[in-house]
Amino acid sequence: MENILEVKNLTKKFKLNKKQMAERKTSNNYLTAVDDLSFELKKGEIYGLLGPNGAGKTTTLRMLATILTPTSGTIKVDGLELEKNASELRKKIGFLTSELKLDEFFTPSYTFDFFASLYSLDEETKNKRKEELFKSFEINEFKDTKISNLSTGMKQKVSLAISLVHDPELIIFDEPTNGLDIITSKVVEDYLLNLRKQGKAIIISTHIFSLVEKLCDRVSIIIKGKKMLEGDLKEITKEKCLEDVFFDLYDETQGE
Repeated sequence: MENILEVKNLTKKFKLNKKQMAERKTSNNYLTAVDDLSFELKKGEIYGLLGPNGAGKTTTLRMLATILTPTSGTIKVDGLELEKNASELRKKIGFLTSELKLDEFFTPSYTFDFFASLYSLDEETKNKRKEELFKSFEINEFKDTKISNLSTGMKQKVSLAISLVHDPELIIFDEPTNGLDIITSKVVEDYLLNLRKQGKAIIISTHIFSLVEKLCDRVSIIIKGKKMLEGDLKEITKEKCLEDVFFDLYDETQGE
């Protein structure tokens, strides 16, 4: 199956001020958040970025979603360079981050309609997508409730629906089940598996081993911005569980 995403030698550096340098006890005025990262993603595949907090996972996803510009390296979506074709390729990308802040004054229904208009969906397509997504994420009962009155789990499900409003081909999720109860997590996990069956390409970042084991076809373990290991999940866990594989690698990086 063909690649929809190709990432080559991706690097992102952030400039540090004097206070940040002092806090980090370093004389280097740049922080390398992502360090020469390369990987590919095929259609109909779920790819996991596994690593601790601060590993560079979110920074990577923000570059894939065109929110951040890489310091160096290339990203291609459907064979086109992302940086040079950002406006066109954003239509193919869905991005969910825990930092997505919904306007709490509005309802899920109004918010969905607003985002649908940003993607210029016609009325028929918008209504069809709303019906499908609100049913899948069990939002209908709360569609006319102010977002401020929704539970954390329901807000997350509304965010998921909004990120998928335009039926994207490449779906990027940053910690998709973070902070969710077990019932809501199961709904989200099942929907991601359904998207894979539809031929969607999905990349998720997480620090949760069980989520990777349930969902991912392939995984990269990232520590301190560097890819330490990549491969088919079944191959990686042939002799050890994923948690043991991760901590073996993690222990090797300590003191570097």
